[in-house]
Amino acid sequence: MTARRRWRPIWLPLFLAMTGLGNGHSAIAAPPSGGDRQILVMLRQPPPHFRPDADYGGGYGDMLARSARERISRRIARAHRLAVNGDWPMPLLGVDCFIMTVSDGRTPEEAAAEVSGDPGVEWSQPMHVYRTKSAPTAYNDPLYPAEPAAHLWHLADLHRISTGRGVTVAVVDTRVDDHHPDLAGQVMVNEDFVAGRPSPAESHGTGVAGIIAAKGDNDIGIVGIAPNARIMALRACWQLPGVQGSVCDSVSLAKALHFAIEHHAQVINLSLAGPPDILLSKLIDIGIGRGETFVAAYDPALSDGGFPASHGGVIAVADAAMAAPPRGVYTAPGRDIPTTEPGGRWYLVDGSSYAAAHVSGLIALMRERRSPADGPISLVAARAGGGAIDALASLEHISRACDDRECSRQMAANSPR
Repeated sequence: MTARRRWRPIWLPLFLAMTGLGNGHSAIAAPPSGGDRQILVMLRQPPPHFRPDADYGGGYGDMLARSARERISRRIARAHRLAVNGDWPMPLLGVDCFIMTVSDGRTPEEAAAEVSGDPGVEWSQPMHVYRTKSAPTAYNDPLYPAEPAAHLWHLADLHRISTGRGVTVAVVDTRVDDHHPDLAGQVMVNEDFVAGRPSPAESHGTGVAGIIAAKGDNDIGIVGIAPNARIMALRACWQLPGVQGSVCDSVSLAKALHFAIEHHAQVINLSLAGPPDILLSKLIDIGIGRGETFVAAYDPALSDGGFPASHGGVIAVADAAMAAPPRGVYTAPGRDIPTTEPGGRWYLVDGSSYAAAHVSGLIALMRERRSPADGPISLVAARAGGGAIDALASLEHISRACDDRECSRQMAANSPR
């Protein structure tokens, strides 16, 4: 299985909180308390005086002058039906700024214009509020801005067209944590086909499932590529104690594939690679014949990228960091991917396993828009039959084939806002 962990889980949310990646909203969500009813009143400071025994500066006389200006501010407030809330000396401008609240039905603009006519006032103006101009995120999930697909694939735009609703994705992998808060309710089936190796939830399968179908807008974690798809979690692989990665065998994989095909999974994700296998090949051919889409991880260290990526009709996917993928191999995000980890945590992962998961999610979006009767799924990429996938073009190409009225209805139903 081609994947590896990058960070200890606890550091990811801490890092995002420190760098601000978890919040794309404006720094000022609303005016400060009372700010929409406040005005600023500027009272002129006397020029600095010169003392023969010192330099220009303040002293007892300055304190008296300041006290006098405070009395003037209170007089102005009473005369114009205002309340003094504070002040701030601004010697560079030669004024003291007094903050006053409008307590009646006048607008701040009306009150400021009235106060500006007072002979003791240099000028007055409403309290203005300014906002930073960062674009708001499409989702409230704190790790969403850190997902490469959010930017590279324009994930929010994809979800205005499709969210994978009604599509089942079989994740043939290690055990998926179906109690993870980003996956609870997303897993429709959780079956174990590994004989004699019981295990709690495992990292690889849980991470793959999260990339495909983690819930969106639940105020935690990430957003899956197809957040309204449902996962068929089929354990055919297992983690080895003290060893990086997971392993599977022909029998466990065949049992899981048979189950997925028999129970009509529309997309079958195989984030794994190994030698060619007759039994598994026959099962994959049956599934393809039934209109099911198979996605597999490409391993450049194996001949032809390994099986099942090398099998005809299977979509082979490599990490986008691969310099020159061979013809017939697609690339997708596979570096620094935040995803789900057992125990209600999230962590960063790398590898073609997770690139394949991105494509399985994209295929789920496309399958919502197009039935198997319409023919095989066709991805739009940098070159014919491979290269970097253009996710938005792929989905828009599929969507153009549907009835205009039905497309409009589905797009409105899927809109995240």
